Amino acid sequence: MHNMRVDNSVRSLGAILADIVEELQEFVNTRIQMVKSELQETMSAVSIALPLVLLALILAGTGFLLLTGAVVVIIAAAFAGNAYAWVYAFLIVGIVWIAFGGVAAFFAYNEFRSKAKFPKHTVEVLKADKVWIESEARTKYDRVA
Repeated sequence: MHNMRVDNSVRSLGAILADIVEELQEFVNTRIQMVKSELQETMSAVSIALPLVLLALILAGTGFLLLTGAVVVIIAAAFAGNAYAWVYAFLIVGIVWIAFGGVAAFFAYNEFRSKAKFPKHTVEVLKADKVWIESEARTKYDRVA
């Protein structure tokens, strides 16, 4: 065991730097693989759910258009006898839907803005790695000094 310490103290600066670079490359590659793995899991879930979401949107959109037509007819009936009954009905329904869409967009924007954009687990690991690297650097600096 004592011989290993002697060998380490005799190592050249180039060898030490080469080891550091190699460890850093392994470290970065491991973290990249973690991110890729998390993204692949997410993508597999998305690839299964996406066709179902599209079908749901098509059916919901069709239902929405039919219900909107029914609301327009009811409002036009309220203006019966007026030459512009249908214009008023479409304007009223259009303005209400635009208002609802604006409120929904506002809440969606706030939700996206408040959420993290990177995989949470990977970010936590990277933060822990930062602390570990700092402590290792201090330890190695203390040994050299």
